[in-house]
Amino acid sequence: MRTLIGAVAATLLLSTAAFAGQTEGLIKKIDKDTATLTLDDGKSYKLNAETDLDSLKPGMDVVIAYDETNGENIVTDMELPDTE
Repeated sequence: MRTLIGAVAATLLLSTAAFAGQTEGLIKKIDKDTATLTLDDGKSYKLNAETDLDSLKPGMDVVIAYDETNGENIVTDMELPDTE
């Protein structure tokens, strides 16, 4: 019985764990009201409060590291192109 309870508990912990990923693409749209950006592949990513939204422009090529939590892609790191 303890094994069954342990297995169920482990399954529940794994189902709520975040999935980490990385992607790159061109910014298609930035929604400043929801702090969300959409890439050219149609996927949306939630930005954190510290992100300078004014530095992001449609058409920029970005590399994004993100966690998938509760069905949302939450940006954990972003690499912008060098601006010269």
